[in-house]
Amino acid sequence: MELHQLSIKQIHQHLSQKDFSARELAEHYLGIIKKEEPKISAFLSVSEDSALEQADEVDEKIKQGQEISLLSGVPCAIKDAILVEGQKCTAGSRILENYLAPYDATCVAKLKKQGAIILGKTNLDEFAMGSSTEHSAFQVTKNPHDLARVPGGTSGGSAAAVAANECVFALGSDTGGSIRQPASFCGVAGLKPTYGAVSRYGLIAHASSLDQVGPLAKTIEDCQIVFDAIKGQDQYDATSAGADGSSVNLELKNVKIGIPQEYFGEGLEKETRQIIEQVIKKAEKAGAEIQKISLPHSKYALACYYLVATSEASANLARFDGIKYGLSQTAGDLAEVYCKSRGQGFGSEVKRRIMLGTFALSSGYYDAFYIKAQRVRTLIKQDFDKAFEQVDFIFTPVSPFPAFKIGEKIDDPLKMYLSDILTVPISLAGLPALSLPVGQDGRLPVGLQIVSRPFNEKGIFQIGQQLEKIL
Repeated sequence: MELHQLSIKQIHQHLSQKDFSARELAEHYLGIIKKEEPKISAFLSVSEDSALEQADEVDEKIKQGQEISLLSGVPCAIKDAILVEGQKCTAGSRILENYLAPYDATCVAKLKKQGAIILGKTNLDEFAMGSSTEHSAFQVTKNPHDLARVPGGTSGGSAAAVAANECVFALGSDTGGSIRQPASFCGVAGLKPTYGAVSRYGLIAHASSLDQVGPLAKTIEDCQIVFDAIKGQDQYDATSAGADGSSVNLELKNVKIGIPQEYFGEGLEKETRQIIEQVIKKAEKAGAEIQKISLPHSKYALACYYLVATSEASANLARFDGIKYGLSQTAGDLAEVYCKSRGQGFGSEVKRRIMLGTFALSSGYYDAFYIKAQRVRTLIKQDFDKAFEQVDFIFTPVSPFPAFKIGEKIDDPLKMYLSDILTVPISLAGLPALSLPVGQDGRLPVGLQIVSRPFNEKGIFQIGQQLEKIL
């Protein structure tokens, strides 16, 4: 078996038995990055020296006979909106092109403590705003399954890096679908945890009431190992929680699965629908009880999301003013510094969202837009609460279609926003959801979205792993 085909547990076993060294493993992955990057463009920066130093530390521990954790020596990649001390963190934006992270994000600190090897930082849509990774200020990442297509967004670099065997796992962030949609497009597993399950400290903020850090990996087991390493309460993030919603061993034959009619309507491509319906039939054959449900307020989710997210983005991005850090342009007065720095530093999608959000929060429109959107958000959450009184899990497609061509939707923001239509309701409700690769439309992967009640990630992983075996 090739080194890049090994799972996290297999790597741990081989390292412990000294079948190969952590340095050899890191060098193997760095070699794949050198070979694949000219085609894929998943990484914005690769920290070769730092990665090999980390690997040598793991090897020294093994040599001395010390116990190593499951993630020790495992090569990974980090989305470039998550801080890694001493390394550039650009958030895919010109305004932070030369910004060096002064500290580690909590999730990164936890991975470092476990001995994971950080190979580099991956590409994303600027400030995690977009659905294709075409909105990066630096490069367009390609889908490893078809180089003419997008990898999804905003964690497109992380998903593409995992799919192209450039790392064992990667961290991404999900605001409205930014882990799940690229995971679906690239044919890997990706988890958006419950809001608050993973600390946001050290994640450059997009929309603070929606953002969540999560793992992308080739298998659900690997996703679970990474999630278990990064989850938990953090003193630096008041919204983080240490809850664990499930300790019961679940089996497909004992669960009720809800199928929301609203997610299988107009706009869902025929081939995608057929693949998802086949998975539902297989789950039913394995003994799961399938129940049709309704989430009536889901039709308002996209409009609601783009009011809440842009409003929060408008407030969060006010800090990038050309004064405190990041790009700064000299000018005659303070207002001109702001205008020049932000005008040159932000891309068109970021400017669009700042303007939308500023308008929604402005005097006279705040109640009509932002407050109304928050009320609708409550109704969407209540729909899910009612559904989970009847069922244990909800199955839906991740995206209405597989990966689209580069340039296909870039000039039509509304079409681009519609690619998140099946993921944003779950984000608004703060629920955990996993994207599981379940088939291919031609050569293009299709993902199933498994949703559950808050903090039931363990249950999602259990059901997901059983589905992996029967597909």
